[in-house]
Amino acid sequence: MNTTPTATEWITAVLSGANRAGIAPPDRYDPPRTPRDTPQRGIFPMASGVQAATPVVLVVDDEPEIRSLLSEYFGRHGLVVRTAQDAAQAREMLAESLPDLAILDVNMPGENGLSLARWLRERHPHMGLVMLTTAGESVDRIVGLELGADDYVPKPFEMRELLARIRAVLRRVALATLAPQVAAAASQPTPSKRVRFGICELDLDQRRLFALDDRHEVEISAAEFDLLALFARHPNRPLSRDQIMEQAHNRGWDVFDRSIDLRVMRLRRKIESNPDKPEVLKTVRNVGYVFVPHVADA
Repeated sequence: MNTTPTATEWITAVLSGANRAGIAPPDRYDPPRTPRDTPQRGIFPMASGVQAATPVVLVVDDEPEIRSLLSEYFGRHGLVVRTAQDAAQAREMLAESLPDLAILDVNMPGENGLSLARWLRERHPHMGLVMLTTAGESVDRIVGLELGADDYVPKPFEMRELLARIRAVLRRVALATLAPQVAAAASQPTPSKRVRFGICELDLDQRRLFALDDRHEVEISAAEFDLLALFARHPNRPLSRDQIMEQAHNRGWDVFDRSIDLRVMRLRRKIESNPDKPEVLKTVRNVGYVFVPHVADA
């Protein structure tokens, strides 16, 4: 007996769950895959040509419909998905093993997603973080980005857009993780290319930031490294917010998007002698930002 659902049955089931969960319905029908159609697990191609292990994504949301739908959808697209219904369960799962990326719903009963994001960023600075926020709640997005989230997606969302954004963050995380390993494995490593940013120095090969005074590592997220690397490639050149979003984060910018401003603010706290009077990452009025190198590097 054939148990494969028809297109009508599948769409009806997904729409009922998606509407309750606040997710924009998918715009096409994907029939169940046969084993031959299933994506190969254990390989994740990146733009550089490097192949890494299949990424593990942790979805933390109190809505069972969202957890079920995202788990099924991401699983069909080659990701390993784990789910948690609240922050407490997520902490238990994180104690056992760490995912490559966590998707956190901001509004959850008990400990909310912002508190969990702060805890994660402090203890696991290289983990990818994507926040799910309620449409129109700009405060949640701003606080999430200030805490170091790599991206945010407002509800209701389109599944393919969420997947595309997750893959973009995963590529940055994978490159940040693999870079030190590649450098260490080289038989005759060449000196790392470093660029001074105020009181710090950015190692472009290892994707790490170091303080100049005592050489300790200053923790930065993958998104923050991408932003610094972009400025390093364009010293003394004013970059608009649109250029920054396109080149550093592979997506467009709109006038209500403050993610770049908040990321620059976080970086200023780490690289400027006086973040209130920035001398390295300067604001260019009505344009965006410009990186002004140290006089010895000019």
